[in-house]
Amino acid sequence: GGSVQRTGWYRWSTGASDSHTRSHWLGLGLCDTLRLLLQFPRPCITTEALRSKQCCPLWAGDSSACGALSGRGSCEDVVVSELRNGPQYPFSGVDDRERWPLVFYNRTCRCAGNFMGFDCGGCRFGYTGEQCLQQRPRVRRNVLHLSEAERHKFISYLNLAKNTVSLDYVMVTGTYREMDNGSRPMFSNVSVYDLFVWLHYYVSRAALLGGPNNVWEDADFGHWAPGFLPWHRVFLLLWEQHIQKLTGDEEFAVPYWDWRDARDCQVCTDELMGGRSPLDPKLISPGSVFSSWKVICSLAPEYNIRGVLCDGTAEGPLLRNPGNHDRGFSSRLPTWADVEFTVSLPDYDTGAMDRTANMSFRNTLEGAIPPCFGDPVTGLGSSRELHMHASLHVFMNGSMSSVQGSANDPIFILHHAFVDSIYERWLRRHQPPRTQFPQENAPIGHNDGYFMVPFLPLHRNGDYFISSKELGYDYAYLLEPAIILGALVAFLAGVAVTTLARACRKPHLKRREASQSMEKQPLLSRTGDSAMSYHIP
Repeated sequence: GGSVQRTGWYRWSTGASDSHTRSHWLGLGLCDTLRLLLQFPRPCITTEALRSKQCCPLWAGDSSACGALSGRGSCEDVVVSELRNGPQYPFSGVDDRERWPLVFYNRTCRCAGNFMGFDCGGCRFGYTGEQCLQQRPRVRRNVLHLSEAERHKFISYLNLAKNTVSLDYVMVTGTYREMDNGSRPMFSNVSVYDLFVWLHYYVSRAALLGGPNNVWEDADFGHWAPGFLPWHRVFLLLWEQHIQKLTGDEEFAVPYWDWRDARDCQVCTDELMGGRSPLDPKLISPGSVFSSWKVICSLAPEYNIRGVLCDGTAEGPLLRNPGNHDRGFSSRLPTWADVEFTVSLPDYDTGAMDRTANMSFRNTLEGAIPPCFGDPVTGLGSSRELHMHASLHVFMNGSMSSVQGSANDPIFILHHAFVDSIYERWLRRHQPPRTQFPQENAPIGHNDGYFMVPFLPLHRNGDYFISSKELGYDYAYLLEPAIILGALVAFLAGVAVTTLARACRKPHLKRREASQSMEKQPLLSRTGDSAMSYHIP
């Protein structure tokens, strides 16, 4: 047996792990052909496709690969960036996500013009029409401002996605090596909603080094580094498109929850994301459709011990106990002032471009604990708490409090939509050139030219270092006069940044040995690395 390397887990216990249902769950419901951008598309999971490493499906419109006969795209060699990654991941050739997507495919569809999709059968973000020439701007609105009918429709869409098996996409359940280099395909059916749960799990999972209990945990291709914001932006755009296709509602836009200065979970009601069960505070109220939801890909410590990938098996009910978390992790939800201070930081990322980055907009928004500017109130690193984005995950105190399993909770969508709006505010205020996004030396998966894991067709991180307006959407509150006041506050915060910068010093992070203790309440417990994250591998 090997050993778990770079441990530093934050584990939670529901007190009900023995009762986790192990039967395979597949949602039943309306099935639709959803030709979007997710992996793995069914045409590309055959032995022939895997062994040839080619994913260039026929477009139904003209029966040619990538719609070539209609000028939609062509089957091309994949050229990955060869620029250096940072030192955080010291391996090569051990993880399927390295140099994505070459382990699985070295030829994919390259779409022309505004066409997009694994077979170039769809339109790129913000466009519609048979030839993808019509622009279709959408406005994302505060979920608390939706009418009763709009809220009901949103919840219905979520539940439909949870209970509809995807006909076009599957999840991978084994490594390429375990598949005997493609000779034994290992994939599983998955519902439309759970496909996105799996995407978030797969990008953030530990690297499997071979055999039980032998993983490298510092291998997150979507968090704690520069790609965090672009990756989640693409995730939301894809989720939005998927719901539009599933429901036939092309006007659908992801709503957001503006949690600034919130004192409790404003969306945790049966009319929205589900209230608290009167029978068990960890469970969702039986008056909500979410009380029947089962989670997947939520037992990362178990997968690591066994040295396996999540296989999509149902692992018990959706858990949430907002506000009853360990206050040592996060004492409160972010305030208006916290957000303004964060937006005022001029540098997208700095230093090692990981959790230790100082004066970094990305790191402060993500909520890690660097030794300087980790606290969005003072800008200093004396605080040992999680802030901003991460504090919401901690506050929810359940399924959402694990990085890899957090997308199981539909509040994840509302939360990340608002985080994306803060990213958008920063882009509009600072108007950074593309060169500010790191070209090299970022943690693996996070350089500008790295293709995002695990999306097909391919998207580079730096391609989404642009305004949402160029991607066909905006946020309602960014169209309102209130943003002018926010800009003034941000200016004053910028003055504070200049002053506080003088207080920064090189970080000296202290580590302590991992503890194996677990608490039943709160669900989230402290163990491991004092650099702290809501990460519960």
